[in-house]
Amino acid sequence: MKFIKDLIAGDRVNEIYLCKQKNAAVTKNGKSYENCILQDKTGSIDAKIWEPDSSGIGDFKAMDYIEVVGDVTQFNGALQMSIKRARYVSPDTVDTSLFFPVSDRDNDAMYGELCGFIDTVEEPHLRRLLEVLFKEDAGFIHDFRRSSAAKSIHHGFIGGLMEHSLGVAALCEQYCLSRPLLNRDLLITAALCHDIGKVRELSAFPANDYTDEGQFLGHIIIGAQMLEERIRGIEGFPEELRLKLIHCILSHHGEYEFGSPKKPAIMEALALNLADNTDAKLESFREILEGTSAETKGWLGFNKLFESNLYKSV
Repeated sequence: MKFIKDLIAGDRVNEIYLCKQKNAAVTKNGKSYENCILQDKTGSIDAKIWEPDSSGIGDFKAMDYIEVVGDVTQFNGALQMSIKRARYVSPDTVDTSLFFPVSDRDNDAMYGELCGFIDTVEEPHLRRLLEVLFKEDAGFIHDFRRSSAAKSIHHGFIGGLMEHSLGVAALCEQYCLSRPLLNRDLLITAALCHDIGKVRELSAFPANDYTDEGQFLGHIIIGAQMLEERIRGIEGFPEELRLKLIHCILSHHGEYEFGSPKKPAIMEALALNLADNTDAKLESFREILEGTSAETKGWLGFNKLFESNLYKSV
């Protein structure tokens, strides 16, 4: 199998991929075509069916496995596929693990690192909260370890939520070393917990799409509710500590326009917001660079997320 990450402009492919998205569209000249996103475990590629009524194009829908014959081209610095033929393939005949994007990091190793962070938290109530969530709740642990951190923008792969949470915690650890005023136990707890609502905001793979609960509430509110539920079961949890932790969760996007119900009011909340944004943005940049072909160098074109024309030097 030739994986998407190994495709280069000029390739003719004859492979099976997961059709993650499919929708009809019309050119400026009124010609009908179809947009698709094809996916395997290494990434995704935009694909076009310019002749959707062609005899070589079989019936299939989003989330189907399809065998495609197509040509790979380059458009605005990114690879694109023109599908010439396509047919539905039964999932019973494919190894589905080949089509789900997964973290480059070992899942067990990441979970061990997470448990290591928990073991360094000295405040007994915060440590107990982390143990209840990450060491004792088997259902939550399973979902957390397999969840993505986003639908597409950053860490959108199996294990992405855990990888992102560890990345944020590592940055917060560095902040604590240079800023002694920060409450390390509170900040590390908030870092590990800040996105736990995503296990319910996003559905499991292969869909990895917003649930009804995610659409109505969003992961910030869901995560705060999840923490409140666990805190109620911990005897003597200090009220001020509860408020500060929940505040960190509610304000970790930093601005109202980015979905935060509150703006940071304590140093730990500000530090969490900065670490979250840094880890997400750097990962997004990495994914953009790795999504280009190996021979692509120089200016990649305007990127909406970064509001800049991005440059690839290596």
